[in-house]
Amino acid sequence: MITHIQGKLTEKNPTHVVIDCNGVGYMLNISLHTYSQIPDGENLKLFTHLQVKEDAHTLYGFSSLAEREIFRLLISVSGIGSSIARTMLSSLTPKQIREGIASGDVVLIQSIKGIGAKTAQRVILDLKDKILKIYDIDEVSVSKGNTNRDEALSALEVLGFVKKQAERVVDKIMAGQPDADVETIIKQALKNL
Repeated sequence: MITHIQGKLTEKNPTHVVIDCNGVGYMLNISLHTYSQIPDGENLKLFTHLQVKEDAHTLYGFSSLAEREIFRLLISVSGIGSSIARTMLSSLTPKQIREGIASGDVVLIQSIKGIGAKTAQRVILDLKDKILKIYDIDEVSVSKGNTNRDEALSALEVLGFVKKQAERVVDKIMAGQPDADVETIIKQALKNL
């Protein structure tokens, strides 16, 4: 199993990168999250997951071990292939996916392109216990944070803001201040919208 690749970055695209490692160019499929984390410097190290099928050997690259772990958990779910898992990691950060699953947030998981209600429920059903155990997350604290997020989002929608745009701003605020109360989130979101 190839666990990571380190070398010179020779090609960088939103969907894949090519890393030259001792004269051999490895193409790694990446998510938009990883793409945003990759510096423009020449030397690069990505954690990898090698998927072997009868017709192809495909390498997936990740900027962090946490993202790779979430990817592996997602592809373990029936009906979630590597391309859907990569789409999920392109739409949400690994932390958002982890907390969404831990809190049972079907709407968040379903907001990802290509994920329907049944698939979102299956992901949560299959992975919730694993994620709570692996990351030692307290279920109560996750749901408290999401309640503040949800209340702030519904307030912003009532004020006439577009849901997707409001979600991006609120998620950015929540990432910087996970313990922010609803009022603080709304005030900061109004400054940024």
